[in-house]
Amino acid sequence: MYKAVVFFDLDGTLFDNEKNVSDENVAAINELRENNILPIISTGRNIFEIQYVIDATGIDSLVSANGSYVQYQGKKLKAEKISDSVIEEILAFAKQQGDVISFYNNAEFALTAENDLTKVNYRLLRLTPHVDPTFYKTHEVNFLNVFNYDKDKLYQDHFKGKLSLVRNNPRCMDTMNWGVSKQTGIQAMLQKADLGNIPSYAFGDQLNDLQMFSEVDYPIAMGNGHPDVKAKASFVTTANVDHGIVNGLKHYHLIK
Repeated sequence: MYKAVVFFDLDGTLFDNEKNVSDENVAAINELRENNILPIISTGRNIFEIQYVIDATGIDSLVSANGSYVQYQGKKLKAEKISDSVIEEILAFAKQQGDVISFYNNAEFALTAENDLTKVNYRLLRLTPHVDPTFYKTHEVNFLNVFNYDKDKLYQDHFKGKLSLVRNNPRCMDTMNWGVSKQTGIQAMLQKADLGNIPSYAFGDQLNDLQMFSEVDYPIAMGNGHPDVKAKASFVTTANVDHGIVNGLKHYHLIK
């Protein structure tokens, strides 16, 4: 039985500004394990996107794609599937707006088309996309990205009750089945892996971490985080590039 569980967001949190996990943070994760505390990644990204992080940290329990795909100790616990009918509805709506959509599952992804937004986005994520607008017909889709700068309310209003859309970066909106979030992913993890009776902690920095914060005992905001995230935290640590993870873990005596 673990003594506690700690959920880590990646971008702006466990990552440095080059989207790597520092040696300091890897050492902190290893010390958590030595102390019988379970580290879990909780991210908007999909598992195939962060294999290098899994390799570097040894973390194999993940809440990925903002709760759409959850695995515990390398095995699938829960996977959402966005129906073909809903996908076709958002494809038609996005076409009217002139927007590109990407399809994801835990292993791969594809785009309906490429444009300037997608090129910048995937260069930053170190991913090489391919275009296949019919990807959803032959692959399970757990998660979507909708590429635009400022159409949040337009899509959120149109797909209310069908899809949840959250802006996680300036170029695109994370898109999940209605009601799915990091919070629901964490709920599934805690319940199905029998982790609900131990103290829980979470590190995050952006608005898509707020629901995650609602599900844990001790939410910890990064010093570089959004003001609303800091306001909901039980502790605000230093920035992600200023020993933020280590200082937060030390504050709660999870590591020395």
